[in-house]
Amino acid sequence: MAFDIDMIKKVYSNVVKRVDAARELTGKPLTLAEKILYSHLWGETSNKAFVRGKDYVNFAPDRIALQDATAQMALLQFMQAGKTKVAVPTTTHCDHLIQAKNGASSDLQTALNTSNEVFTFLESVSNKYGLGFWKPGAGIIHQVVLENYAFPGGMMIGTDSHTVNAGGLGMVAIGVGGADAVDVMAGMPWELKFPKLIGVKLTGKLSGWTAPKDVILKVAGIVSTKGGTGAIVEYFGPGAISMSCTGKGTICNMGAEIGATTSTFGYDASMERYLRATERGDVADAANEVKDYLTGDAEVYENPEQYFDQVIEINLSELSPLLNGPFTPDLSTKAGKDMTKAANDNDWPLKVEWGLIGSCTNSSYEDLSRAASIAQQALDKNLGIKAEFGINPGSEKVRYTADRDGILGVFEKLDAKIFTNACGPCIGQWARYSDPANAPKNSIIHSFNRNFAKRADGNPNTHAFVASPEMVAVVTIAGRLDFNPITDKLINKNGEEVMLDEPTGWELPPKGFEVKDDGYLAPEKDGSRVEIKVNPDSERLQLLEPFTPLGNDLTGVKLLIKAHGKCTTDHISMAGPWLRYRGHLDNISNNCLIGAVNDFGMKTNFVKNQLTGEYGGVPDTARAYKAAGVKTMVVGDHNYGEGSSREHAAMEPRHLGVAAVLVKSFARIHETNLKKQGMLGLTFANETDYDLIQEDDTFNFLDLNEFAPGKPLTIEVVHADGSKDVIITNHTYNQGQIEWYNEGSALNLIKKENA
Repeated sequence: MAFDIDMIKKVYSNVVKRVDAARELTGKPLTLAEKILYSHLWGETSNKAFVRGKDYVNFAPDRIALQDATAQMALLQFMQAGKTKVAVPTTTHCDHLIQAKNGASSDLQTALNTSNEVFTFLESVSNKYGLGFWKPGAGIIHQVVLENYAFPGGMMIGTDSHTVNAGGLGMVAIGVGGADAVDVMAGMPWELKFPKLIGVKLTGKLSGWTAPKDVILKVAGIVSTKGGTGAIVEYFGPGAISMSCTGKGTICNMGAEIGATTSTFGYDASMERYLRATERGDVADAANEVKDYLTGDAEVYENPEQYFDQVIEINLSELSPLLNGPFTPDLSTKAGKDMTKAANDNDWPLKVEWGLIGSCTNSSYEDLSRAASIAQQALDKNLGIKAEFGINPGSEKVRYTADRDGILGVFEKLDAKIFTNACGPCIGQWARYSDPANAPKNSIIHSFNRNFAKRADGNPNTHAFVASPEMVAVVTIAGRLDFNPITDKLINKNGEEVMLDEPTGWELPPKGFEVKDDGYLAPEKDGSRVEIKVNPDSERLQLLEPFTPLGNDLTGVKLLIKAHGKCTTDHISMAGPWLRYRGHLDNISNNCLIGAVNDFGMKTNFVKNQLTGEYGGVPDTARAYKAAGVKTMVVGDHNYGEGSSREHAAMEPRHLGVAAVLVKSFARIHETNLKKQGMLGLTFANETDYDLIQEDDTFNFLDLNEFAPGKPLTIEVVHADGSKDVIITNHTYNQGQIEWYNEGSALNLIKKENA
């Protein structure tokens, strides 16, 4: 029987009346996204049709998922909320704090030794407050969620941007910051601006060398890393129905890379097959009773232009294998001659040093089996491999089953390293170099989702390209980025010319899934006697102190940094070795904005302290301002805060005295995280005003005492020579969010209300 089956059946028992009411309210057929949104309203029903991209709406998610790196801060906040148990089903997954180096067994034991304090903390907090706990090695959060918790028509949130992976099973699943999760765990509504809708019609059918990954690589190339911001992407059409459930999950997963709120597919036969294969026939039976309510209305899909804000059509039969990158996930290049030209024009190394398969995006049984069919050909055709090879299975269930069926053995015969069922290189947990900052220029290819500079191995000179698992295997065998398996031949060890055959594989394991220990620990029914201990001298964990309200008299605010170009959450709060401090706000704040490029001097981690005239690192300079009682401001470019959901990228500047972040545009999750932590997240009313900001600027907020929804804020910019500019800034705060600011943080408001 499935986890939380009673909750799922309750969702289905309400969906018919709620969706019918929403149809009557809006006076039109509904997309799947609208059905899920309207059936998960906090107040159950609404007396108004919501305006996309404008109205803030309170929702009641069905469940929450936390991964270990973000769970630390989320649970440290929840411990202050005054609750004895989480209000909705919630799970904690230990997948981020395991470094890939020598192989699964050794790496897992190293993680248990080095992060035992954190794992013990997370297990005890989960036990005390009623959260399910998945042990280190159990698997990557999003694969485990897909196998155990995701269900068609449901709504979930998670403290990881790739929570959207569950859209592969027909959910609206959204990545959030920890403070958002705390709201829902505490029994409060979750607020979201009602999303716009992008429809992607898939015609034709994938075949040959193309894979579901190529669909989202194509979409990313069309809409860019910010084109989906504030929107839900809904896939439909015969091409969507023809794909596997895990293939759909891959597409939804990487939707985070176009800034989308989430992505989803309507319930179909592939989802039913997956539910039954993962021993959730009870969910499939319940879904079948209301299946018309778990997909978009027929009229919507017949005339999508009338119901979506944007429609994209892709013929899968015409799709080619793609490689996206380097340094951004939306730069698409076709395999073969197009890649040869692009690499030569841009001086990208064509030789590939590593091929990596896994991550939450592509680590299913189907992914591994199809990639293994290519690897087997390398053995059968006496080719070997030209690059090093690494594999991260998605879960212990996938690993055990793939090992039983000989799939992992094929990779091992090619000397591939089988890493732990964990994120590993995808999030920078990869011990590839002893000194990554001075490592050489090189290219790698992987089936992950992100490829920002330094993301995988810490080396700014690593050119990372994103592709399907099949293409990763091919390029690893060939050793060249521009190898096209459709047209190109290889020379084997006997000097013979050979071509690779198209990949084959299994949507689901022919002998079924099997596992001995899936790594799950259920919580105590009564956790009141569970004791949580945090050593005050710990360098890994630190109990939180409430933030003090910033107030309405912000004057004399100094510029901390003017970030130039792309500034993702990786630039603001790096992962990799810094993951060890995710539960200690003061320690991890030492990485605050050290990856951002300062517009003045074009260096990283090198900014001017206006109080002394000296230059230093961003965290040190921020601490000096804070010690002097001076508040600071960060200025940034477009899509500021793109990437991971990590709220540390908001909490660290807040902790170091940053009062406001002023940019051309925000990524959705980061903007919300800033608001939750009681900061000002503002955008230039006139983008060219970004150019007015000078290195020695001081900012005075002229009308913050009139802070109100929809009302711009005016800032006086005082330059070093005494001249002044006045700039107008916009914001998206509603009245409730202004209360977060007034109280110092959303958590402060929760504590006040619970008191």
